[in-house]
Amino acid sequence: MSSFTKDAIKMTFVSLLDQKPLNQITVKMIVEECGINRNSFYYHYSDIPTLLEAILIEKADAIFKPEINGNICGCMTAAVRVALENKNAVMHIFNSANRESFERSLDRMTERAVSNCIDFYAAVYTISDECRAAVLQYYKSLLVGFAIDWLNDGMNNEISDRLKCICVIFDGTFENMMRNCGRIG
Repeated sequence: MSSFTKDAIKMTFVSLLDQKPLNQITVKMIVEECGINRNSFYYHYSDIPTLLEAILIEKADAIFKPEINGNICGCMTAAVRVALENKNAVMHIFNSANRESFERSLDRMTERAVSNCIDFYAAVYTISDECRAAVLQYYKSLLVGFAIDWLNDGMNNEISDRLKCICVIFDGTFENMMRNCGRIG
């Protein structure tokens, strides 16, 4: 029953977020929509930002599956697809007072995705901690910047075509970086 309640809270929150800005959503709205009491909400989440963080982490885990196997473009394509499926909610979060929290979550999700890709190649190539940190910082900054630009544009530009173009241009670059890491002492 606890998992059912937790899922209902998340689904209700996402539904409300699709309809209205984050700062207009209250715990009272969520519990009334779910048909639960406030204590049930607070049993699972300390507040709305905690609920939001849990949802973002869950989405990231679903996006960056192990089968992507070191494919940065696969990660980016999956993330864009999920963002577009939830465009209103994403824009409501991005344009809220919790934007800083959203950007931190975006940073952590991107770090997780890039780390997973590095780990995939670390099984094949020797990668020093310093090289790993450099590649992680480079790709994380690149991808977060790409996402922030797109969000600042209101997710209006045709990102899928642009992403395909970037993936073709940089095809093999990530693996080459990992291979070159073996050359750094």
